[in-house]
Amino acid sequence: MGLGIDIRHRIAKRAAAEIKNGMIVNLGIGIPSLIPNYVPSAVHVMFHAENGILGLGSSPPLGEEDENVCNAAGYPTTTVQGASYCDSATAFAMIRKGYVDMTILGALEVSEKGDLANWIVPGKRVPGMGGAMELAQKAKKVIVLMNHTSKTGEPKLVKTCSLPLTASSCVGLVITDRAVFKVEKDALLLTELMSPYTVEDILSSTEATVRLSDQLITIP
Repeated sequence: MGLGIDIRHRIAKRAAAEIKNGMIVNLGIGIPSLIPNYVPSAVHVMFHAENGILGLGSSPPLGEEDENVCNAAGYPTTTVQGASYCDSATAFAMIRKGYVDMTILGALEVSEKGDLANWIVPGKRVPGMGGAMELAQKAKKVIVLMNHTSKTGEPKLVKTCSLPLTASSCVGLVITDRAVFKVEKDALLLTELMSPYTVEDILSSTEATVRLSDQLITIP
């Protein structure tokens, strides 16, 4: 099943806490696009989009959308002071040169080694991989936001990805609708639980090897 809007916003709010002042951050399609709504005004961040904007802002109020200003998914957005526009080739050059401090992406699967599969399901038609492969390899930190399980209830945090990889050993942090994990060597470190889920719930719905943090906390 898909995630309800409240859960999607809770994940986005938690992800926003990872953003530090002065960063250049690329946001993927879906839940990551909600993140600008939760970044404190005191944190100066330049959100990057592959379609050629550096300086994305929060979502515009209903009725105040500008059809010429959108994020990489094509949804209306705003820009912040100091924002700039460029062509897509320049936007990708920023990624490949290593100027992006963090990218926050969706995923189909993440392995316990931090391998990422998020661009295709064999046999299904997709519009393309976008900038996922460049971002996963060149961003200084990769964060994944996703459902903890598939639509059929199968784990998406796995020992080894069964789907074609976007990049290997690239993910540093995973935030799902149930928990937060840091990717360590050959295991996922469970650091936070999303209420009302328990440790037992996480272990039973995760195929990857999971270790528990000594400072495990619960997010209301």
